[in-house]
Amino acid sequence: MNLEKTLDRILLRVSKPTRYTGNELNSVKKVEGEFKVRVALAFPDVYEVGMSHLGLRILYHLLNEREDVFAERVFAPWVDFEEQMRKEKIPLFSLESKTPLKKFDFIGFSLQYEMSYSNILNMLELSGIPIKSRDRKDKDPLIMAGGPCAFNPEPLSDIIDFFVIGEAEEVIHEIIDLYVYSRNKNNFNRMDFLLKLAQIEGIYVPSLYEPVYNENGTLKEIKPLYKNLPAKIKKRVVKDLDKAYYPTKIIVPYMDIVHDRAVLEIFRGCTRGCRFCQAGMIYRPVREKNVKTLHNLAKRIIENTGYEEVSLASLSTSDYSSLRELVEILTDEFRNCAVGLSLPSLRIDSFTIDIAKKIQEIKKTGLTFAPEAGTQRLRNVINKGVTEEDLLCSVRGAFLAGWNNVKLYFMIGLPTETYEDLAGIADLAKGVIREYREIKGNTKGVQVTVSTSVFVPKPFTPFQWESQIPLQEVENRQNFLKKNLKGLGINYNWHDSKLSYLEAVFSRGDRKLGEVLIKAHKKGCKFDGWNELFSFEKWMEAFKEANIDPDFYALREREEKECFPWEIIDPGIDREFLWEERKKSFRGEVTPDCRFNRCNNCGILKLRKGINCGI
Repeated sequence: MNLEKTLDRILLRVSKPTRYTGNELNSVKKVEGEFKVRVALAFPDVYEVGMSHLGLRILYHLLNEREDVFAERVFAPWVDFEEQMRKEKIPLFSLESKTPLKKFDFIGFSLQYEMSYSNILNMLELSGIPIKSRDRKDKDPLIMAGGPCAFNPEPLSDIIDFFVIGEAEEVIHEIIDLYVYSRNKNNFNRMDFLLKLAQIEGIYVPSLYEPVYNENGTLKEIKPLYKNLPAKIKKRVVKDLDKAYYPTKIIVPYMDIVHDRAVLEIFRGCTRGCRFCQAGMIYRPVREKNVKTLHNLAKRIIENTGYEEVSLASLSTSDYSSLRELVEILTDEFRNCAVGLSLPSLRIDSFTIDIAKKIQEIKKTGLTFAPEAGTQRLRNVINKGVTEEDLLCSVRGAFLAGWNNVKLYFMIGLPTETYEDLAGIADLAKGVIREYREIKGNTKGVQVTVSTSVFVPKPFTPFQWESQIPLQEVENRQNFLKKNLKGLGINYNWHDSKLSYLEAVFSRGDRKLGEVLIKAHKKGCKFDGWNELFSFEKWMEAFKEANIDPDFYALREREEKECFPWEIIDPGIDREFLWEERKKSFRGEVTPDCRFNRCNNCGILKLRKGINCGI
């Protein structure tokens, strides 16, 4: 089959054909024979979602810097293109060289969201690769995965050959080097390679470990099958971000993507300690890039891409210690070429009028704040550490600086939440409207968008022991907000409660869920994060056929000493610290932000006692 000619024909029948063409500005192509190892970086969602992910961009260009590696991209095909692939018997292929995935040495999946798991199975099937790791032969690609969801790898442990835990920029070279060495020897053996791989810090090979369960279905332990295997897998941490690889000649897509702009990562980690936030726990310690490094990177990225906007990315951008200086330098640098700045992940207690005015000198971008909860009592429970006055002061400054559009993010179903807390969400939104009226004299043009997601208890957080609220109660609370958020200038968006329920199941699930995934895949489940394709009924059928009760994972409060599936991973956080933070939450105690404390061993910023620097 001539794939190029077939693609020319079938792409006329599908929506958004540029998802599958490749050849974008700054994409990489290598000639056969110039490299030894082929790596497919696979994102289990559509092109425009995957191409917005910074981690994929970093690894793509980092690997292609190596002469012995050709890294290519592959994304989940949308349903119309998948239909044509199956009809024409076309296997899933890479964008750069249109090579079938089955011919690659490695396929690396990015695990950003639990509800993308079904797409992983679908992509493997479309590639002709066995879904279960135990069924793969020496000639099959090695399937690896990393990302935040890898911090509970167990639900995918029957499917993924090995997981990369933590930051991959350094460990990916160790993996490739070991593979090149192993393959240069006669008779490459998959199991021998995985045994050697498991000796590398940050690598979890689940087939080399066995879960043991108690009679009540809870986990007793995950035990190594070989003596020389680590009992826990320690996450990898890049020590110096100023010296770490960061791409400046990034791919520029032909089509609009979710975040279609240059991204400048200013620091990693977070010191705030919000008790619901997994990212704030697992990505510690805090490591900042210096202003000079960021300035040079920004200039080179804009020169190489032509983007008209730079996003300063981090978990909490306004906590960057030199933010004011960086904003002044970048706005002065890009004023003549009309390149604007956007500041995502703003803290409502850190936003200032001066910074607001500075970033709108070139281009006005949207403002998003995340109070998370409607009352001070509940914000103390989750350790948010901000007040209503913080929010109103921030939006007041924004309105004075010329903004009229503000987005507010909240969660519902947080531990101890009451309807009084929900009413507080409506009160805050209306308070923002009042601030605008006081400044402008009217409400003409103001727009406040309130969005709520459903609380999902996550591994390695103080709330990992908590239960999620039942589906009917989620709907009751959403309906309460719909009624109370009616008003001039306020829009209300909410998240699908059934999707959040399944996210909670897989977030804290164990290895038994692998069979549920396979059954759901056979029923046609895919793109579960997309409302038009999500089928809750098919998922419930899959759980029933696997004889597994999803409430056991989502709605059950855990005992203090229960062994958790994710504790095969060592994220550098003490369980005792998390339990103490949980107890504080129910007392309404706030743990102060200690962003200026430093690790005695390495001097890198860390949070407080009980947090390992990870280095």
